[in-house]
Amino acid sequence: MIELKTPREIEEIARAGGIIGALFREIERSVVAGESTLGLDRFAEEFIRSHPGAVPVFKGLYGFPGSLCTSINEEVVHGIPSDERILRDGDIISIDVGVKLDGWCSDSARTFPVGEVSPEREHLLSVTREALDRAVEAAVPGAHVGDIGHAVEKVVEGTGFSIVRDLVGHGIGRKVHEDPQVPNRGRPGAGLELREGMVLAIEPMIAVGSYRTRTLKDNWTVVTADGSPAAHFEHTVALTADGPRILTAEQSRVGTG
Repeated sequence: MIELKTPREIEEIARAGGIIGALFREIERSVVAGESTLGLDRFAEEFIRSHPGAVPVFKGLYGFPGSLCTSINEEVVHGIPSDERILRDGDIISIDVGVKLDGWCSDSARTFPVGEVSPEREHLLSVTREALDRAVEAAVPGAHVGDIGHAVEKVVEGTGFSIVRDLVGHGIGRKVHEDPQVPNRGRPGAGLELREGMVLAIEPMIAVGSYRTRTLKDNWTVVTADGSPAAHFEHTVALTADGPRILTAEQSRVGTG
């Protein structure tokens, strides 16, 4: 069931989202060669909990052990923080984080370069960021879920990259995962009609090689089947009469991230 949010509820989600936006600004300086993913996780949990009432929503969710999902290179999503996973120059790392504040959730992801990365990886990050921006722009009342996925496809088309198909965006609110699902592929005008008051986590995941994925033996980490690098960018977005409002920027605003 899809639950439409009131303007006041959207403001509550934006408060949680603002913490994520601020966290990304602070954690970026720690995304350096020699840092462990567990070190990033500890920093994030301390930062989130320093805001009264805020908790890292991923920690314990479905049994996940971390506050962050830290996914390096071929890892698409759900990488488990570890003191044995050390960042190296040339890596890319997706940091996915959720915050719950006063009962309301926000969810966002960003893929960071570690030091100097290859032109191919830099292009991958650029394309995935652009895909998120265009997908957000498509999230307006009266459009359809298929318009969001189609916007992602239009950006990726011709790049040689692939859209990961097994993973999708989602609604968000009191729970971090709500209806509807938001695929990153679609036909214009197809699927569920979008309505004012919907709040969606829109999250393109793009791979350099094949779109196929597999899950590692830890039962969490999803990797590209061919070992090619992947990137992941995500915002929590409210559909308003004035346009899509990004709720996980440091300053919540209407527009693209």
